[in-house]
Amino acid sequence: MIRITFTEETVALLRYERFHHPHPRVQKKMEALLLKSEGLGHEEICRIVGITANTLRTYLREFLAGGVEALKAFRISHSQGAWDSHRTTLEAYFREHPPATVKEAAVKIEELTGIRRSETQVRKFLKSLGMRRLKVGYTPAKADPEEQERFKKRRTRSPARRGARRPPRGAVR
Repeated sequence: MIRITFTEETVALLRYERFHHPHPRVQKKMEALLLKSEGLGHEEICRIVGITANTLRTYLREFLAGGVEALKAFRISHSQGAWDSHRTTLEAYFREHPPATVKEAAVKIEELTGIRRSETQVRKFLKSLGMRRLKVGYTPAKADPEEQERFKKRRTRSPARRGARRPPRGAVR
C-alpha cells in the first residue's frame, strides 16, 4: 500500500477539481485521491470509483511525482494528427466527389495526402464526416416495360406466399 500524507491545501484543491475540472477522467483521478486522503483502503477506493488496483497505483504514483498538476495532464493513446491536418481538404473533396466505394475513398485519400489507411479506418473517417453508405440495386430500364414488370413480380412475394415457409429438405409436399 502506498502511503501519502496530504496537506489541507492539497485536499481543498482535490475537492475543487473533483467537480470543476472539464475532463471526466481527471475528475475520476481527483475523486480517487480525495478518498485516499480520507484514509480509505485501496480496495474500497477501487470499488467506489470503479477503477482497478493498477489504475489506482498509477494515479498515486503520478501524484507523488508531480502533485495535483500531474493528475490534470493526461495522454490520448491514439494519434489524430494525420487525419486532422487534412480533414477540411478531404471533406471538401468528398462532398464534391462522393466515392462509390470505401476502397475508392482510401485510394483517393492516399493520392491527396500520402496517408495510407485501412478500409475500416476510412469507413470510420467517412462516417465522422457525416457520410453514409447507400444501398444500390439494379432495376431494368424503363425502355422495356415488360422486363420491369417481370422484375417487380419476381422481387415481391404474393400475399399467399408471405406467411408460407419452405418445407424442410426431404419433406413430401
